[in-house]
Amino acid sequence: MSDSHGKKSRSNKSPGAEVLRLPFPRDLKGLENLTPLVVKRSYLIEYAQSHGEYTPFFAALTNGIQLGTRCPGCSYACAVPRPVCNRCGTTMEWLPLPGEGRIHTFTVVSVASRDFFAETPYILALIEYEGVDTLFMTRLQGFDPGAPSLDWIGKKVAPRFARRPEISPRDVYYVPLE
Repeated sequence: MSDSHGKKSRSNKSPGAEVLRLPFPRDLKGLENLTPLVVKRSYLIEYAQSHGEYTPFFAALTNGIQLGTRCPGCSYACAVPRPVCNRCGTTMEWLPLPGEGRIHTFTVVSVASRDFFAETPYILALIEYEGVDTLFMTRLQGFDPGAPSLDWIGKKVAPRFARRPEISPRDVYYVPLE
């Protein structure tokens, strides 16, 4: 790059980087007291994430089915899949969850991580199922987060499935049945 006098000039920017502060004194006294140099860069990383033993859970979500697990030894049933029973140590078996549940409890989330920031406020709930010993945490839709009510406790809800390329627990959410 050349300035108006034909001299080569240096830019503070390089592809993918921006210098925000570049302190330097006119003389070399006090170099140890300089404020830190700050360079802003984009950072992108790709990685392969294995869902390992939870692959059936995520594969089922993409097909509109929600799976939990049940212990063949003691019959303990988990809404959130577990590979091994936390009661007796037996390897769990896959269990299709009922097509409906009830709101056990909920909270309205107003401050969220970057992934959920655009959705705030939203409702996070624990869902209980007939014949299942544990609860499933999920988002509720179809309820007004601006007007939460204790009347929601016990209401019947049903899962809905989002088809998203990311494949995550966010692929299932619940809506009111009544």
